Amino acid sequence: MANLKEVRIRISSVQSTQQITKAMKMVSAAKLKRATNAIIQLRPYATKLKEILGNLSANLEGSSSPFTEEREPNKVLIVVVSSNRGLAGAFNMNVIKATNNLIAEKYSTQYKNGNVSIVSIGKKSQDFYEKRDYKVIGNNNDVYTALTFENVTKITDAIMTGFKNGDFDKVELVYNQFKNAAVQIVTTEQLLPLPKTEVKTEKTSKQQIDYILEPSKKEIVKELIPKSIKIQLYKAVLDSHASEHGARMTSMDKATENAGDLLKALKLSYNQARQAAITTELTEIVSGAAALNG
Repeated sequence: MANLKEVRIRISSVQSTQQITKAMKMVSAAKLKRATNAIIQLRPYATKLKEILGNLSANLEGSSSPFTEEREPNKVLIVVVSSNRGLAGAFNMNVIKATNNLIAEKYSTQYKNGNVSIVSIGKKSQDFYEKRDYKVIGNNNDVYTALTFENVTKITDAIMTGFKNGDFDKVELVYNQFKNAAVQIVTTEQLLPLPKTEVKTEKTSKQQIDYILEPSKKEIVKELIPKSIKIQLYKAVLDSHASEHGARMTSMDKATENAGDLLKALKLSYNQARQAAITTELTEIVSGAAALNG
């Protein structure tokens, strides 16, 4: 009977877990819808801004913007975009692994010299790198409380100021790019200096748009570059936010399925234990009756 009691407790526990995972899946699905709408609405704007900047800067001899200045990457900043909460499968660890690989493969010398800094957006990556004594700058975990362009821009402004002042020679961005609820692509991009736009070939130059510009091409490019950098980081955070809810929804769906399989196995074990207990009781009764008759 002790085995029966133990199995009943386990069945009750698994049933409770299954209900929780179902509820979490529903919550993540609702949040995923809003997060997906946000990133889908931003992408055309970000793409068009990049296209305009490319068209304007393609024929310029050079740019006076400090954010396009190529320097020897002696001091590197890596912006890691994760989440504040777990229960999302390998979502956070994939970003952390990609960041660690980036440091090991490209910036191992800078890391040994203490010239690799981390700006974390998300508690999971913040805790990971602080516990391992990395040089973590600031705390940006509250950005998900009110995920707006203005709040993300505060982080971008601090990064751009540091780059302009020479605190960093290169800024890399690591995040999960949202494809769909089941697929998130770990992406590494150069945030600063702004990567140069490829010059159009003769075949594609016919498609170049001739804009009427006021005040001048150089001045407009100078204004668009900071805007493009801010949009790039905001887009990465929105991508990561949508990816988080997609990963959590998928993870909770899998957990619900696993709980269902475990529940079937436990019910089978319970029925087998119950049948064994009944058989034992019947055997004891028959043996007792036979002993009395004898």
